[in-house]
Amino acid sequence: MTTQSLPAKRQTLAGLLADYVRLTKPRVISLLLVTTLLAMIMAQHGWPSGQKVLWTMIGGYLSAGGANAINQWFDRDIDATMRRTSNRPIPSGRIGATHALIYGLVISLASVLILGFGVNWPTAGFATLGLLLYVLLYTLWLKRTTTQNIVIGGAAGAVPPMVGWAAIDGSVGLGGLLLFAIVFYWTPPHFWALAVLLKADYQEVGVPMLPVVRGELETARQVLWWTLVLVGVSLLPVAAGISGSVYFVSALVLGVWFTASAVQLLRRPTEKSAARKTFSYSMLYLALLFVALAVDAALA
Repeated sequence: MTTQSLPAKRQTLAGLLADYVRLTKPRVISLLLVTTLLAMIMAQHGWPSGQKVLWTMIGGYLSAGGANAINQWFDRDIDATMRRTSNRPIPSGRIGATHALIYGLVISLASVLILGFGVNWPTAGFATLGLLLYVLLYTLWLKRTTTQNIVIGGAAGAVPPMVGWAAIDGSVGLGGLLLFAIVFYWTPPHFWALAVLLKADYQEVGVPMLPVVRGELETARQVLWWTLVLVGVSLLPVAAGISGSVYFVSALVLGVWFTASAVQLLRRPTEKSAARKTFSYSMLYLALLFVALAVDAALA
């Protein structure tokens, strides 16, 4: 073996490991983990123990990552067609489909064991619920059959705050349910703004996203409608006595900002820049809203 072959082998191994990480979609998971952690802080009314945070974050990542890997295994046919996704590990041939499926199942099982033994079993149960909703409800059934795929399937992305709450309390309670509702109503305006950006890709592979079936204008109307409902839902923690004035003011300011962004999209429904701004702000909105919830709870 020559000395020149060693760096090449190391690079190949590094590339393979990087592709297995890509199967988990770490950028997507990051926002889910933020909502999980901030829900823990809210339930604790302060910073939880470092060990509990560590195992919850690891288990939560593996659960969501396993769901994403299984999703890419199932969607490998349409991923190979869309330019945006054609370079993913499976359609590019860098990771075999069977290997990706086994990997997804293994890390999903690992998440159950880590959360069950490292945190508590209700936390493991809620994380598994989120995984099953994403894989069975959204990926295998709704995504390719209905324009309401995001509305119903969005329940999967709303589970992480319940995971965080259960990690502290061992149950969900009213607080966890309200956080679930916030993320659930946030999901349609967030993903439909993205769907406007990716309309051509979805149209090419026959996925019935709302902009493909009913057009950008109707999608923009729905984004505004769901945003207005979301702003109302975001105030429920105050009405329930779970959050106070710090969160109330923050939720109002963030809600007005989000609504203004949705109005701009309605005025320019076919412009990619308007959809991109709404999509980008939606992510910032959710993160800041949960920060406000956690800060308010810590100050109480």
